[in-house]
Amino acid sequence: MLAGRRTVVVEWGDCDPAGIVYFPRYFEWFDASTMVLFEQAGLPKAVMLARYDIAGILLVEARSRFMKPSTFGDRVVIESRITGWRRSSFDVSHKLFRGDDLAVESFETRVWTERTPSGVIKSRAIPAEVIALFSGAGG
Repeated sequence: MLAGRRTVVVEWGDCDPAGIVYFPRYFEWFDASTMVLFEQAGLPKAVMLARYDIAGILLVEARSRFMKPSTFGDRVVIESRITGWRRSSFDVSHKLFRGDDLAVESFETRVWTERTPSGVIKSRAIPAEVIALFSGAGG
């Protein structure tokens, strides 16, 4: 299974008054890491939206466990992978490491969506060729 990996440098503005990363920043990083994962599979966001005529891959559930804080100047590594596929939704796991230590673990559920002619956003089946890209069968 395809796994994405990227490094983030903690900036001063990422931190709260206690000097540690303010928790919403992790969710921003994980959202960006999901997009990087799709890009690494050969589907940059703009290409994916246009090719499949979708509204996006909407986040419908997120949860995290925070084990160790990160602070200004830390270089953290985020490893992301898709852990499960369903008809129109999928699960993503993110692990953020500070050095060798697992600092944050996060789980997302996302839905492959379309916008109907009346403007309503609804789920759509994920194309088999998209799933194949993540299993290595597509490229």
